[in-house]
Amino acid sequence: MKVYSEFDLTEYNSYKVRAIGKTVYFPESEEDLISLYKESTEYIVLGSGHNVILCKDYYEKPIIIFNGNFNEIIWDGNVGLQLEAGVMMHDAAAEALNRSLKGLEIFYDIPSSLGGAVVMNAGASGEEIKDVLVKVRYLDLKDLQIKEILKDDISFEYRNSFFQKNTDKIVLKAWLELALSDKVEIKNKMELIKEQRWAKQPKDFPNAGSVFKRPPGYYVGAIMDDLQLKGYKVGGAKISEKHGGFIINFNNAKGEDIVRLINEVNEKVYEKYHFKLEVEQRVIE
Repeated sequence: MKVYSEFDLTEYNSYKVRAIGKTVYFPESEEDLISLYKESTEYIVLGSGHNVILCKDYYEKPIIIFNGNFNEIIWDGNVGLQLEAGVMMHDAAAEALNRSLKGLEIFYDIPSSLGGAVVMNAGASGEEIKDVLVKVRYLDLKDLQIKEILKDDISFEYRNSFFQKNTDKIVLKAWLELALSDKVEIKNKMELIKEQRWAKQPKDFPNAGSVFKRPPGYYVGAIMDDLQLKGYKVGGAKISEKHGGFIINFNNAKGEDIVRLINEVNEKVYEKYHFKLEVEQRVIE
C-alpha cells in the first residue's frame, strides 16, 4: 500500500481544483483496506475523482483513493466481466469491445470508476450500470466483513443506490453480464456516443459532468436557458455556455467557488420555479 503526506489532489479530481490531503492512502488489496479500517473509520473515500467537489483547500481527515489501483479486469471466457472498484469505465468498455461484448458502449466516454458508477448508478441515454450488473462485492464497515449483494437487493434508482444511501459499505468489485455482438457495431456505437457527447459537452475545461439531477417534468439545460444563467460566474467557476447543466473551472477555481455557484443558481431557480435542483455531485467537506 502506498501512503503519502501533504499530497496534492489536483490530478485526483476532475475539476482540477487544488487541494492538499494531509495523509493519502492508495490500498492495493482488500487486506490493505481492512487494515486501514481496523485503525480508524474516519476516512474520505475517492474513486476516480469524478462527480465530486473538493470544497476545502486542505484536508486533515485521511483520504483513501481508488485510482490507479484496484483496477483488475477478469473475463470469464463467455459474456461476463469482473471489475475491481478502481477500473475506469472507459477501460471496461474497451475490454468488452475486445471480447466482442455489448452493453458497456454508453460508458466509453463517461468518466467514472466502476465503484463510482455502481454507487451512483451511472448511465446516459436511458442506459445504466444496473442494466448489466449481476452482483457487487463490498466491505461492510459495521463489522469489517467482506460481503456480496445481488443486483435486485441494491435498490437502484435514478443516480442512486443502496451504496449511496449506506456510506459504510465500500464497493470492491462487481460482476457484469454482457452479450455477444458484432465488434464493428459495438465500435460504431461507442464512437457515435463519444461524438455526440463532445458536440454538446464542455470538454475543453475541467468539469465533473452533470451537476444537477433532472427534476421531474423539466430539463436542467432548459431551466438555465430560461434564467439566462449560461456564463454565470463565481470566482473561477462558471456555468458552461455550451451546456447549462455543467459547471466548468475556467480560471483556477476553488472548490468553494463551485459550491457558491451552485447555491446562487439554486436561489434563482427557487425564485422562478419554487423548487431547488438536487445536486448530483458529491461535495467533499
